[in-house]
Amino acid sequence: MENLDMSTPATAGIARVNINGKVIKAREGQTILQAAQDYNIYIPSLCYLEGIHQFGGCRMCMVEVEGMRTLVAACMVKVCDGMVVHTNTGKVRQARKINCELLLSDHPQDCLACERSGQCELQTLASTLGITRQRFQGELSPGSRDMSASITRDTAKCIQCRRCVSVCNQVQEIGVLNPQGRGFQTVIGPAGGLSISQVDCTNCGQCVVACPVNALSESSSIQKVWDAINDPQMRVVVQVAPAVRVGIGEEFDMAPGKAVTGKLATALKEMLFDDIFDTNVCADLTIMEEGSEFLERAQAAIRKGRPVLPMITSCSPGWIKFLEHRYPDSTGNLSTCKSPHMMLGALVKSYYANKMGFDPNKLFVVSIMPCTAKKFEIERPEMGHDGLRDVDAVLTTRELARMIREAGIDFKNLQPSDFDHPLGISTGAADIFGVSGGVMEAALRTVYELVTGREMPLSELRAVPDQERARTRVAELTMEGCLPQYDFLEGFTIKVAVTSGFAGAKALMEEVSQGKGGYHFIEVMGCPGGCVSGGGQPRTAVRNAWSSRAQGLYDVDQSKKLRKSHENPAVRALYAEFLLEPLSHTSHQLLHTRYTPRGVYNERLPQQDDPIQPR
Repeated sequence: MENLDMSTPATAGIARVNINGKVIKAREGQTILQAAQDYNIYIPSLCYLEGIHQFGGCRMCMVEVEGMRTLVAACMVKVCDGMVVHTNTGKVRQARKINCELLLSDHPQDCLACERSGQCELQTLASTLGITRQRFQGELSPGSRDMSASITRDTAKCIQCRRCVSVCNQVQEIGVLNPQGRGFQTVIGPAGGLSISQVDCTNCGQCVVACPVNALSESSSIQKVWDAINDPQMRVVVQVAPAVRVGIGEEFDMAPGKAVTGKLATALKEMLFDDIFDTNVCADLTIMEEGSEFLERAQAAIRKGRPVLPMITSCSPGWIKFLEHRYPDSTGNLSTCKSPHMMLGALVKSYYANKMGFDPNKLFVVSIMPCTAKKFEIERPEMGHDGLRDVDAVLTTRELARMIREAGIDFKNLQPSDFDHPLGISTGAADIFGVSGGVMEAALRTVYELVTGREMPLSELRAVPDQERARTRVAELTMEGCLPQYDFLEGFTIKVAVTSGFAGAKALMEEVSQGKGGYHFIEVMGCPGGCVSGGGQPRTAVRNAWSSRAQGLYDVDQSKKLRKSHENPAVRALYAEFLLEPLSHTSHQLLHTRYTPRGVYNERLPQQDDPIQPR
């Protein structure tokens, strides 16, 4: 963007704005804050979220505009041609400082013990404004703690910015979090004083990412994991999801999207985990099971007319819970596959325990996930076998970063190492599981090749444009030249749909429930953009960091020699040594499950029969 002066002729749609003596070009309709950000002119803010939330409640972005009687909130006032703005006058600095001090006067002073210390936006702002003591004392707002399996609310730390409200209502369209009460008694939370675990919260954690302080956080499993590592009776097995490897580097001042897989494996070894496995192995395994399940459903639909399509992916636990609450009659359309990390947990306590002669009761499985909903998932009664939980603890990307710092590990300068065998080999198809559309692409790579013996025409699949009105990507793939055992698919056109975020999921499911679309296979991820923007990923001020993370996973996929799940030698060994074949009796016992229709208040509704039964 070029600099200019006020004598330059005005251009349609462009406003010339003088900010601190620097004349810039701003687009008409932009706010002062947005225009300043485009030129790296610092204006502090707390309640503002770009493109999502403009509230003007915190008053941290106050600026002085010539010709206006009072200071104005830069996030709320739009630019106009000829506007003159001052962002750092004495009057402005004093107003911001007082407003910040007033927020601090109603905020717990436990920064040393708070997990957001050093990453708290309110703390950072107070330091920036030069606040060194608390001048204002008074009664504190009523506070309480509400802890679910995934999310912890500490209302005493809430600064009423309402960023979580906008994310929950406008981005995800769930509507669990809203202001309750009035004035000094206002609390942000579910209606009726209910806890998050009592309502139809999906546990996606987007509210946690949006929160500028520690009023919302993931329910911590850090101490539980340290206790397991320090227990000489336990063998602690850790696994890492694909999106973590392109996100965790941001916690150590590395660029968004930089794959740090090798450093991550080394860090986990230095933390004294006993086995370091890769969730990607079971992402490949999921494709084998889910792809086979789809083919069985397609055969039943074509030959027998059984209405078991569309089949919907089941890797995202937030999405699963959304469907259970909002579309309980469609739970039968979900793939019966467990998510990849649950599959790996089940295999660790069966296949791996048998192979190595370990007591499965002494194996403690930890999953490193980009997702807060995974914490709820591992507590589902459906997830386990032989009286054992599949996975014992879930750490978010942020939690793992805190543990690495606590252990004194210099992550940035670690030498890379490999995951352990036999559950450490994966293909590029598994890496893209962390991106919206990745599960579908990985599945079709394998399904098409299994059915036809040829590689899928990927360029054709990606050429189909998005349907913006439905926030859904749609593609069609025609099966031609099918192998004899799949002759029922000859000439059959598979229509697939992909969406992410619950606003997109709702639009797609409304279409499906009305009998529209004609889809056969659907992928849904609960977080916008997929796991790369999960509720457990690093908080960042970098614009569109999630797209850099997504590109990082696609780059990893492109760099691998093996890019199709059925080519994974570790998966082939699993079938040869233990599972026998996809959808076998053993596979169904360990790797498949069923889901629970729920009401609005999280109550369980009557179960439906599984559409696909074990062989």
